[in-house]
Amino acid sequence: MTQIPDPFKEAKEKGPVLAAEFDGETIPMILKLKDVRAAAKDWETYSSDAPRRVPIPAEENVRTVRQYPLEVDPPEHTAYRKLVEPFFQRPKQPDVKAKIEALIGRLLSDALNRESIDIIHDFAIPLQSHALTYLLNVDEKEAELWISWGIHVFKDGDGESKGPFMEQYSERMFREAEANPGDDFFSVLNAAEVDGRKLTMQEKLGYANIAFAGGRDTIIHTATRIIHYFAQNPKALHCVREHPQMVNTAAEEFFRMFIPLTHLGRVCPHATDVHGHRVEAGGRVSLCWSSANRDPDVFEEPNEVKLDRKPNPHISFGFGVHNCLGAHHARAIMRGLITQLGERVSHIEIQESRELVENEAAYDRMVGYELLTARFTGLPSA
Repeated sequence: MTQIPDPFKEAKEKGPVLAAEFDGETIPMILKLKDVRAAAKDWETYSSDAPRRVPIPAEENVRTVRQYPLEVDPPEHTAYRKLVEPFFQRPKQPDVKAKIEALIGRLLSDALNRESIDIIHDFAIPLQSHALTYLLNVDEKEAELWISWGIHVFKDGDGESKGPFMEQYSERMFREAEANPGDDFFSVLNAAEVDGRKLTMQEKLGYANIAFAGGRDTIIHTATRIIHYFAQNPKALHCVREHPQMVNTAAEEFFRMFIPLTHLGRVCPHATDVHGHRVEAGGRVSLCWSSANRDPDVFEEPNEVKLDRKPNPHISFGFGVHNCLGAHHARAIMRGLITQLGERVSHIEIQESRELVENEAAYDRMVGYELLTARFTGLPSA
């Protein structure tokens, strides 16, 4: 069985919190599953009402808008979330699910016909971008621009922010939807009301920001890591082929192990003791999803990939009121990917790879790949 080291293993053995430096601020990282879940539910002590400061590091230099509904607390959060939930439920619809499966099929056919394919730029990014058009119910041609944004929607390889460009693009889409309304994401938000009033442009841009940024690199990195895992573990690929009923549990295990998002922040409105660490009013704490997903008190052999793991109470999609809006979308994509890899691929040969590592003073954590090329060999019947 494949073992994947946990960068927070030693820290968890020492205590429930790891004090780490981010943005010149000492932030206690909450490491244990039970504690992370409790903090995620306690929005009065650990608030998300902190525009651009919920991500760690903060995004104050890469975007100008508050992300809705992520950076809003109850009770307002409920009304803001309700406006867009129908879009994020769309992957459960048979026609949208069929579109996702057809997209994966096209991309996989292309990969099988090549001697070498860039898994990131020619597979994972197009997968994420085209699938997002189905989620937002917009013309699929928009995906071609989104593909050009690369792995991360805010920064390119040189560290330059793309946030202003994305906000300008989103505003243009809202303006065009005003002139030609439909049933797409932009038109629906133009017509939406909260507290008896229309949304401001800043609020609408905040929704667009989370739609474009929230599930981009996470989908891309998860897809590439699944492909790499099957390349390194051909018996696992054979297993899901022979036991298709394992696809759902395999997807959940990949979400648990390969979560690209290490953590999210919360702001303490009042001075708070966080498991022995004092946080002053206005200071932040970290809900460390990736550490909690490897909690040895909850998961047997937590660093081992078990494709039939059940139960699997991972929190890769968050917990509490701010649980991930895009969970259904991510599950539809990854289940479809695993299914078709099992049905159509006999072997994956990695030709070149370079890991993308999150280097922080307190830990180093691999989150995905910045380079991954491979050759796919199909099954005789595929």
